Amino acid sequence: MSELTSRFEKHIKVTEKAGLAIDLLAEQTPLSKQKIKQVMQKGAVWQTIGKQTQRIRRAKKIVKAGDTLHLYYDETVLNREPNQPTLIHDEHHYSVWFKPYGLLSQGSKWGDHCTVTRWAEQHLTPQRNSFVVHRLDRAARGLIVVAHEKKAAAALSALFQQRDVDKRYRISVQGEFPAETQQQAMTVDEPIDDKHAVSHFQLVNYDQETNRSILDVVIETGRKHQIRRHSASVGFPVIGDRLYGADVHDDDLQLVAYYLAFQCPFSQQQKVFNILNEIEKMA
Repeated sequence: MSELTSRFEKHIKVTEKAGLAIDLLAEQTPLSKQKIKQVMQKGAVWQTIGKQTQRIRRAKKIVKAGDTLHLYYDETVLNREPNQPTLIHDEHHYSVWFKPYGLLSQGSKWGDHCTVTRWAEQHLTPQRNSFVVHRLDRAARGLIVVAHEKKAAAALSALFQQRDVDKRYRISVQGEFPAETQQQAMTVDEPIDDKHAVSHFQLVNYDQETNRSILDVVIETGRKHQIRRHSASVGFPVIGDRLYGADVHDDDLQLVAYYLAFQCPFSQQQKVFNILNEIEKMA
């Protein structure tokens, strides 16, 4: 495929009688029907009906006059293979997963096949829809909650927004973190994008041989890249952070979300998910 067609988008206003989406896309794009089926399965085809736009995946989806079809083709995105997450617990209304490095929390208009939500939809039994509750950076690893009903997504998202979820992280940084923080956490209260943001860093261990420190992190707020930005701001960027740390190592980002605890909005029971032992075995 030429460079011209390796990345493009096509918007088709349906003006004639009802027909199959795949036929219309094949007529008006350089893609074969087989390729279009793959693109639809990977979440890069959308349909607008009135004011509502949503993904369509079925090749036999019917479109009608007045609808608009949208195709977002990016060969690089569509050729990516998802790293496999691990199911930690299935609560039916929602599930908890270990998200590996490279897997996305949320898709884009260009596709969603490399997201933990799409993986959950394709691999859970019984099969269910999946909705985003909260996010982890693509480069981060750790626990993530996926909702399977809209009411569950709303209830769980509210817990995160109201800071009713206990979240804990482990990071590895270059250098010797101040020893006094072994007893008392270092608090960073520094706005991010003009929004209030607070993080607490506590020394767990310092390895003199590698000159690296392991820190336990608790955040009061959930701003974009908060841990990475706050850690870098005090002179200890997370190892593997090429965005804020100018890291020269080949390591993946050394940031793991290892602990989640909250009151289940359905059973009212306290739920605790802790994979610290497993993380330490992998280190």
